[in-house]
Amino acid sequence: MNKIYKKMKENIEKHNPLFVILIVIRAYSFHFLNLIFNFKLEKIKFYKELGYQLNLENPKSFNEKIIWKKINDRNPLLPVTADKYEVRSYIKEVLGEERAKEILIPLYFVTEQPAAIPFKNLPSAFIIKPNHTSGKSIIIENGPVDQNEIIKTCGRWLKTPYGLEKLEWAYQPIKRKIVIEKLLRNKDGSNPMELKFHIFHGKCKLVFLILDKQNNPYRSYYDKYWNYLPVKKITRPRGLKIEKPKNYEVMLELAEILSKPFDYVRIDFYNIKEKIYLGEFTHYPGSGTTKFEPQNFDFELGKHWNVEKEYWKKNKKLE
Repeated sequence: MNKIYKKMKENIEKHNPLFVILIVIRAYSFHFLNLIFNFKLEKIKFYKELGYQLNLENPKSFNEKIIWKKINDRNPLLPVTADKYEVRSYIKEVLGEERAKEILIPLYFVTEQPAAIPFKNLPSAFIIKPNHTSGKSIIIENGPVDQNEIIKTCGRWLKTPYGLEKLEWAYQPIKRKIVIEKLLRNKDGSNPMELKFHIFHGKCKLVFLILDKQNNPYRSYYDKYWNYLPVKKITRPRGLKIEKPKNYEVMLELAEILSKPFDYVRIDFYNIKEKIYLGEFTHYPGSGTTKFEPQNFDFELGKHWNVEKEYWKKNKKLE
């Protein structure tokens, strides 16, 4: 039976070419209105979501600094590592071919033409993603495949910009492709454990654990030394403390090595019976509107991230 991850929205609008045009117009409209009116729309959204005013002149909280990064950081490696295909070249360059091969999810196919997907040559289970977005995918597990619907969905992905209205610059220069990879599952068919490392100036300060994204709503936070933190996302129940994975130190080392060119990045790993796979690089988690409980954790986390202009100019070039 096919499983469509994050739901393939089957409605008339999705099958209407005008719908894609409207989405593109909306994205560009929000983007340029923010630029023209000093990010007014972004400030309104920030206040609505988090309940305090966005301060871009002197950002203090983690979320404020995510917004600051979206507007100011033009590190050329941001699009490379945000690209779900090109990130492979970055990992190979940093770690070397052999070590990179150990942690990269096996790649079945990549194309700019969805109609070219070789469905007959694919295994019974796989995952399809656009390389220029976050959170969009089609999961196939056993059973017949609706090839036409998949091709249409992939075509819409390739025609639609991602992150533009949210000011997420890293996605804009990416040359859009469709990526097909091995579907990662535990032996019992459940989703693998995910560990998300928040790295500031090359040092891990927070680890976010998900045991089974689809079936387990609980999320746990730890510091670098695997001390359990009484913190949660307001939209998710707090998970119980679990034993530190045996290969945790390996993931931590890899995350810190791969993070070196960035003042902040979140690097995600999957862990399947002590086998590590790299998930993705995330530069704008929550697009700067993550609701923490307690709220002061937003500001405590922000203390690890130095975005003072004089410091930043020494390490990066402001556009």
